[in-house]
Amino acid sequence: MVMSVLSSFIFPPPSSLVVSGLTVISFLILVTSFLSEIRGKHLNYSKFWNANPSAQKQIKLPSKAGMLLLYTPAFLAGLASFWIFPPQSLRSIILQSAVTFHFFKRVFEVLFIHKYSGGMTLESAIPITLSYFLSAATMTYAQHLTNGLPEPPMNLLYPGIVVFVIAIIGNFYHHYLLSNLRGEGEKEYKIPKGGLFGLVICPHYLFEITVFYGIFFISQTLYAFSFAIGTNLYLLGRSYSTRKWYVSKFEDFPKSVKAVIPFVF
Repeated sequence: MVMSVLSSFIFPPPSSLVVSGLTVISFLILVTSFLSEIRGKHLNYSKFWNANPSAQKQIKLPSKAGMLLLYTPAFLAGLASFWIFPPQSLRSIILQSAVTFHFFKRVFEVLFIHKYSGGMTLESAIPITLSYFLSAATMTYAQHLTNGLPEPPMNLLYPGIVVFVIAIIGNFYHHYLLSNLRGEGEKEYKIPKGGLFGLVICPHYLFEITVFYGIFFISQTLYAFSFAIGTNLYLLGRSYSTRKWYVSKFEDFPKSVKAVIPFVF
């Protein structure tokens, strides 16, 4: 039953054992990260860079260098995919472009938009970097393997483009709002305002989740589907922890503001 439903909007699973294995592994890693966030064992970056006692003994990276480390390999993987897997269809061209542009945007934001405080531990940076790099490489490779296969009965390519564009703009806009919270030289955290911050404390996560669903709609591969769901779960956990952190730090934090899904969660 489940497979018949999936087959209506997903290409047949690839014959590649590598892609199949990475599909399962990346999903399980993201689910494990979701459970860790809910339990209070955070990846050590942003507000939580020193949340765990062991973080004090780990190698610390400056936030900007750490964030560049997270996104640059994935951006380069997307860029290289145009040479390694020359696009053979409109879907593959758009998928490779979407993956590359998403990580290019993140690199751009690290260099020119974000303002930093705290740091990032190398122990957290390495698995996140590998996750993003492997996701970019595997997503483009999985798409390459669909060339010549019959299209899924339900074509989500064009809705996917719309979802992706809206999500990219929404994510960038809320990152921009966050960057404007602090004046020159300021490092303290404040309660974000503007945009969807009046409804949820992590609208940037909401739009990042939507970015990967947009990429899945464009791709319609099993790997992109599993990565979108896994990312969704992880960022639900991260946003839950973020809201909990704000509630503990600010007595005037609005109780009506949810974590990531307006009015719901």
